[in-house]
Amino acid sequence: MPTEYYLFLSFALFCIGVMGVLMRRNAIIILMCIELMLNAVNLLMVTFSKMHHNADAQIFVFFIMVVAAAEVSVGLSIIVLMYRKVRSIDVNILNRLKN
Repeated sequence: MPTEYYLFLSFALFCIGVMGVLMRRNAIIILMCIELMLNAVNLLMVTFSKMHHNADAQIFVFFIMVVAAAEVSVGLSIIVLMYRKVRSIDVNILNRLKN
């Protein structure tokens, strides 16, 4: 398969993730879109490592996946605490948490 297909897929996934973060108000969907952007970057790094016959990028992909798992656990715990306090996961209601 040509490299351009992977580049286009990675670019499309990243754009979908950015649009989801900018347009949605649900905190869980925003976290999912951030994960989609991280996976797009992972796909791009693996594509370039295969293209240049270098395995170093695949090690970075592993570390990105570890950081993404930690980000999800912290993000979901924040969302649970926000839901307990406000009874909503809408990010526009976060101004109520100042008190």
